[in-house]
Amino acid sequence: MDILYFAWVRERIGIPREKLDTSAATVAELVEELKAREERYAAAFADLSALRVALDQDLSDFDASLDGVREVAFFPPMTGG
Repeated sequence: MDILYFAWVRERIGIPREKLDTSAATVAELVEELKAREERYAAAFADLSALRVALDQDLSDFDASLDGVREVAFFPPMTGG
């Protein structure tokens, strides 16, 4: 699965993307798995209310299933203009 990080999430983690084999069933489980990896991930995912997630380029929720998902993207909320 491809994991993409945008804006300050990318800055905190230090990479724009990575490939990951995971046993997580939901986005929330994936986040917990990432947070446990090391401090930079824990810092990036410390406040989930400040994050949005997209699964295969469709906005989603943190309780969404990862079944069949090829790409997960994490990013801060965006404002229109």
